Amino acid sequence: MTDPAFESHVEPSGKSSAVERATSLLTSLQRSITDAIVPPVCLACHAPSSSHDALCPPCWTSIHFITHPLCDRLGHPMPFDTGGTIVSAAALADPPSYHRARAATIFGGTAQKLIHGFKYADRHDARRLFGRWLQTAGRDLLDEADFLVPVPLNRWRLLHRRYNQAAILANELSRLTGVAVLNEAVIRIKATPRQVGLTSAERRANVAGAFKVTTKGSEAMTGRRIVLVDDVITTGATCNAAARTLLGAGAAHVDILALALVTDTVT
Repeated sequence: MTDPAFESHVEPSGKSSAVERATSLLTSLQRSITDAIVPPVCLACHAPSSSHDALCPPCWTSIHFITHPLCDRLGHPMPFDTGGTIVSAAALADPPSYHRARAATIFGGTAQKLIHGFKYADRHDARRLFGRWLQTAGRDLLDEADFLVPVPLNRWRLLHRRYNQAAILANELSRLTGVAVLNEAVIRIKATPRQVGLTSAERRANVAGAFKVTTKGSEAMTGRRIVLVDDVITTGATCNAAARTLLGAGAAHVDILALALVTDTVT
């Protein structure tokens, strides 16, 4: 005689398996139809690709991903592994306001082309790829994070560009990790000139007093661990200014996560 408890356990499992198989089949069919209508191409060079939201092998291998060993504070690649936590001479000489920074790649070549297209040419087709890069690069930060906060644009630049690339990255990362985004936690109250071409000192002066935490943001982030999301870390001036503002508003801990890092290590 069949145990009723066992029988009631098996039946839903069978139904669930059938539903999963049907869902998988439908997903595969939809993917095949989509690929037939819009064949996948490399996001960088547009050569035929085996899948969407990806790069071809030559473009992929041309990207310099940042892996260990790296400076625990600045996220810069280091020449050798000491077997423990490494803090670079640059971080010791001028400690940043934030606790740790991580970036997925070195800024240059294919990575730079993709980021410039995303930032300046309204090309958002790489956002899913970027989300995966950020998830991998920031794994140790995201495991401890309470909220993601995108670095904001000044309202006039936002009106001109029509989107904040950091907010797109943060929302994509939230979709992958489940870490919530505070989209209106911090605002940019100072219309700063573009940072491109400025020296490190000029960048620091340019963003001094540029950020303000909103009342909503202050209430949400007090005592919480925040990951600031941006596209590129150049000198760290913007991240430093934003981190100081968040910490001053009550955040317990602020880390930085970006797509790329500007460094002389790789040219």
